[in-house]
Amino acid sequence: MKIVIFGLTISSSWGNGHATLWRGLCKHLTRLGHIVVFYERDVPYYADARDFNELPGGQLRLFSNWEETRSLARNDIADADVAIVTSYCPDAIAATDLIISEGRALPVFYDLDTPITLARLMAGESVPYMGPRGLRDFALVLSFTGGPRVVQEFRDRLGAHDIRPLYGHVDSDIHRPVPSEPHYRADLSYLGTYSEDRQHGLEALFVEPARARQDLRFLIGGAQYPDDFPWSPNIYFVRHLPPSEHAPFFASSRMTLNVTRKAMAEMGWCPSGRLFEAAACGVPLLSDDWPGIVEFFTPGREILIARDAQDTLAALALSSPDLQSIAKRAYERTMDQHTSDKRARELVALLEQAVSSGARYQQSEEA
Repeated sequence: MKIVIFGLTISSSWGNGHATLWRGLCKHLTRLGHIVVFYERDVPYYADARDFNELPGGQLRLFSNWEETRSLARNDIADADVAIVTSYCPDAIAATDLIISEGRALPVFYDLDTPITLARLMAGESVPYMGPRGLRDFALVLSFTGGPRVVQEFRDRLGAHDIRPLYGHVDSDIHRPVPSEPHYRADLSYLGTYSEDRQHGLEALFVEPARARQDLRFLIGGAQYPDDFPWSPNIYFVRHLPPSEHAPFFASSRMTLNVTRKAMAEMGWCPSGRLFEAAACGVPLLSDDWPGIVEFFTPGREILIARDAQDTLAALALSSPDLQSIAKRAYERTMDQHTSDKRARELVALLEQAVSSGARYQQSEEA
């Protein structure tokens, strides 16, 4: 298949979770023999932190404004089997209009920010990457978040027809067990871009335990942390890390923490790609709790759950053999179910099913 994608970014992992996910998916789609073309608006803040310049086996099309690339996009769509528009794509509405008007490629929407989308809708706010028709014109809607509520909300509020989850994943070529590095050494680490709606969880599960255990070393990696973040002397910081540095970051931690954005945790069935990345690097996982987590990792066996600072402190008190047993089981589960190769194959199966359903629908209309 030829798959054309209109997304937020694949070229820069700075300040977003989209790029790493798309890199893994696109790599494995091309390995499966598919043609991938990714359209990305070239904006300064991603250009200044670009860590991915070409799409191996595919094409990365960077452009300054929609009008200058519209003709090229039309040509790509003309012989494409599938055209995907994603959440937070700056030109999502224009791309959607072009895909629908051309009527050739299967129109697909992939919401990598489902809880944020629904939270805006429920607050009466507009969603900048969706037009007045919502999701009615898409043959398939993919959601980074699963669970029964998503299907109902997307149907009722946005007119979506066929809604399927396509969860996060990890590129095991990049995220894998590697030797530790002294400058990343930590008893507990946290890797993530600063987000106000994660701050309460980060303070409860990371900052408070750090204050209580001044004898331990805590490490945060990420971008956009404000000057007034509640640092303590034993909390260390490394600025934005490109994906190539994730493996040594995780490998140097005795344990790593995952904190889910508030809207995602409330929705449930929302595994962060960071969970799978850490597990693939062989580090023990500690996470906040949310509905559906048991479908991805078994609490107590493959992942530890923290609801407050005491839970984090209890996890830190576990023996190294116990933690390594948990990490080993999480690694095995991830390699079996949550790799980018696995997700790429799931995506292809969903697309082929949607193409087949569309063909049957067209035949019935013609009859």
